Amino acid sequence: MKIADLSAETLEKIKLVRWDRIIEKHEGPEDWESVFRYEQPEFLEVEGYPILLPVDKSHHPNISILRCIWSADNNSVTLFLSDTTYENDPFFCGFMAVCDRVKDEEFFLAILHHEWFIIERATVFE
Repeated sequence: MKIADLSAETLEKIKLVRWDRIIEKHEGPEDWESVFRYEQPEFLEVEGYPILLPVDKSHHPNISILRCIWSADNNSVTLFLSDTTYENDPFFCGFMAVCDRVKDEEFFLAILHHEWFIIERATVFE
């Protein structure tokens, strides 16, 4: 799926959605309209589903999904990811995103995108 495939109506619906963030101590909320104004977002495929994160498409080659947790009804997903576009250090390249499926659509849209220190999963959870 590509942004170019979306109808004007769907794009307008997305632009009205607000999302939360904490990036370098700058807090949200933000709106998707500003993402489209200042970035060139594109869908990222995660486990066969198109997901739209508030990042430029140039980041995609540098994004690795570390953990993916789907809700029981498959209408929400929590992602823990690494984006090494600017930094390789686990304290600076980790992010967490919560994404919801847009009503009457087949894609997910980020409603939260936060920095996250990449922490190895403790053995007590295994």
